[in-house]
Amino acid sequence: MISVAYAAGGAGGDTMGIFMSLAPLILIFVVFYFLLIMPQQKKAKQHRQMLESITRGDEVITSGGIHGKVVGIADQVLTLEVGEKMKIKVSREFIAQKKGTEQPQTKK
Repeated sequence: MISVAYAAGGAGGDTMGIFMSLAPLILIFVVFYFLLIMPQQKKAKQHRQMLESITRGDEVITSGGIHGKVVGIADQVLTLEVGEKMKIKVSREFIAQKKGTEQPQTKK
């Protein structure tokens, strides 16, 4: 007769092994969150607040580099005066910054 032997191991060892194998992945996610995701969300929030605070008379710079003065505001479209009697319409989301308010410098 052949006898069958079973290993007397508890399930506790398996749980600890799974945790130890997932620990590096969890650590990588936490590092990515604090170094990449959180600062990007903060920057997006500041940009959104800047876009909401634009009023007539503000001087702005578009993401394409066009400098102009806001002379009209519709829901999501701004009318910019870029020269004498020269006006263009720009989507609000393409305003990069207001003139006179400097963007914070990122650390390199």
